[in-house]
Amino acid sequence: MTEMLKGIAASDGIARAKAYLLVQPDLSFSKKSIDDVQAEVDRLHKAVAASSAELKLVRETAAKSLGEEEAQVFDAHMMILDDPEFVGAIESGIKDKKVNAEQVLSDVSANFIQMFEAMTDNPYMQERAADVRDVTKRLMSHLLGVTLPNPSLIDEEVIIIAHDLTPSDTAQLNRKYVKGFITDLGGRTSHSAIMARSLEIPAIVGTEKATSEIKEDQMVIVDGNGGVGVIDPSVDDVKKYDQAAKDFAAQKAEWEKLKNEKTITKDGKSFITAANIGTPNDVPAAVDNGAEAVGLFRSEFLYMDSAELPTEDEQFKAYKAALEGMNGKQVVVRTMDIGGDKHLSYLPLPEEMNPFLGYRAIRISLDRQDIFRTQLRALLRASHYGNLAIMFPMIATVNEFKQAKAIYEEERQKLIDAGTPVADKIEVGMMMEIPAAAVIADKLAKYADFFSIGTNDLIQYSMAADRGNEHVSYLYQPYNPSILRLVKRTIDAAHKEGKWAGMCGEAAGDPIMVPVLLGLGLDEYSMSATSILKIRSLMRRLDTADMKKIADQAVTEAETNEDVINLVKKATNQ
Repeated sequence: MTEMLKGIAASDGIARAKAYLLVQPDLSFSKKSIDDVQAEVDRLHKAVAASSAELKLVRETAAKSLGEEEAQVFDAHMMILDDPEFVGAIESGIKDKKVNAEQVLSDVSANFIQMFEAMTDNPYMQERAADVRDVTKRLMSHLLGVTLPNPSLIDEEVIIIAHDLTPSDTAQLNRKYVKGFITDLGGRTSHSAIMARSLEIPAIVGTEKATSEIKEDQMVIVDGNGGVGVIDPSVDDVKKYDQAAKDFAAQKAEWEKLKNEKTITKDGKSFITAANIGTPNDVPAAVDNGAEAVGLFRSEFLYMDSAELPTEDEQFKAYKAALEGMNGKQVVVRTMDIGGDKHLSYLPLPEEMNPFLGYRAIRISLDRQDIFRTQLRALLRASHYGNLAIMFPMIATVNEFKQAKAIYEEERQKLIDAGTPVADKIEVGMMMEIPAAAVIADKLAKYADFFSIGTNDLIQYSMAADRGNEHVSYLYQPYNPSILRLVKRTIDAAHKEGKWAGMCGEAAGDPIMVPVLLGLGLDEYSMSATSILKIRSLMRRLDTADMKKIADQAVTEAETNEDVINLVKKATNQ
């Protein structure tokens, strides 16, 4: 029987395929005494052999889809299975205690994990605890006869159904087979939603009950435009959504015609539509989608994808590749934004009650200047190969910006004195994501070359609501007049000093937000590459004088988030 599932439209498009449940199976067991010890040992060896064969296949698949470096994590897993101390301890436990293999595996792995986690002076060995956990889960699944989901082994068209998707889950998704996904948790700014837009696959998040309502292999339709999932669609549903998919494809083909066009409004005003990227590998998609710049290069991914701090040369090569790939168009690189929900195994951070409000981003860079100076040198060396701009994240005070800029100037002068080529002009700006900074935007604008508004953090800090907390997700309100007033204050302050203001938060690609931002005079709109042509098309239908009236009403007259949504929809026929 057909069932409709409502969620948040996270990534445009429509897809239909069988459901693939990416949920962890029940690995619970009971302790049992055994009589036939050899049969239990044989059962263990059979599970080890099955796990080894599975890991070999997973590794081969990961090497093809993700690259050799990413696949090496599975080498560590295979080494654990080949380690006579680990498997031998389980075998001995079965013989000595005469209990089932599941119980002994659980006991032995707990000892190994505790031992590795105690090695606080050796981050590499501490990381091995996570490897033991993964191997234990795999072995346990074979002992219990249940299947662990493995998205990297998918070889037919599916819709992924998950409670939530982590960055590592989404990194394994093969776009050839994964046609869309539906999750219980998440919002438009969650990792899974952003990844879906990068992969250009339709997605619905925040349904609350996808994993409980949808069964493995059920036929599912994902309507990423309307935020609806259809379970066991009828013949009429299939016909209706197939037509909608054709219409959307035709719409995308129309947007494609704007790929090489400038971003201009109905009344001829020019703006910049740019792409957010995580690595140089994202540059081709930015170019293919007509990006006029990269408004945000999240440099922390260079740190997160490494087993140790990336060297100056490694970073230089990545920045150089991105700059060359954009063929002279500006690339704005955000310096390392680690902390909050982004951790590095090799850079232990203090345990904090509120990590989003703690030791992160520019606060780490100013404290660990060895890391910061290395990154700045790499950026300055790369600047010779393109049009580079640098921005500092999480600036709260004028002194923080001045201190970061002074360190930048010192490293720049050192390179010039050493005869290293450095670009003559590099704009140095800052992320505007802390309300305290927005309030003194007029002061900061005297020192920064530009502002880039990070709406995701600006909203959660203004509303005192963690954007990852489903209980307060209703407070993620990008159109709330309080947020719009901070945005307006930032843009006005930049323009008064002759500087430009951009936005690199998800709101920059939001069709409801864009008309208001046009009215407020925002200069650059940086978003997921796949949203660029859609937003460029929207802007061509809007008159900035009309949008200014809407923006004024939104900022001065509107009382709620919903007031602004209704105002924009009515004025723009959305």
